Amino acid sequence: MSISGYETSLVRCAVVLLLVAAGIAWITVYTNFAMDAAEWTKGFGKKPHTPFPWMSDLHKWNYLIGFGLSFLGLIVSAHPKTPMGRGRGVVVGMLGCFLLGLAWIVTYYFVAQSSTAHIPVMDKLDQMNLIVGVAFMAVGFTFATKWE
Repeated sequence: MSISGYETSLVRCAVVLLLVAAGIAWITVYTNFAMDAAEWTKGFGKKPHTPFPWMSDLHKWNYLIGFGLSFLGLIVSAHPKTPMGRGRGVVVGMLGCFLLGLAWIVTYYFVAQSSTAHIPVMDKLDQMNLIVGVAFMAVGFTFATKWE
């Protein structure tokens, strides 16, 4: 029991932060350092050097790993022992995930498909952006199950 009257698991909160940060870091590192070597084709110059050769071998699976870690972190945060899993945190998490998923899809349709604007991650995911947007909404449903 704490001052707020709720039991909070610091370990669970730390795991949530670690998973979300790891997912964001994974996508950032792949996009900025390993993607050039992953997109290299034989016969067109020298293969670019990458500090993470194992990461460039995974190609687009890196996006699944990165987004999967972030989504898993959000799902773990929907537990009642975290601030996001009880009270107003559930509503914030649910609506936040729903709106983020909707914004992801709308941004993909209106901005990322134009020839003038290029958003780095959306540019490479193409139609998989729809899956990312729907996955954000699915994570929102995990918060909805905790709403009382």
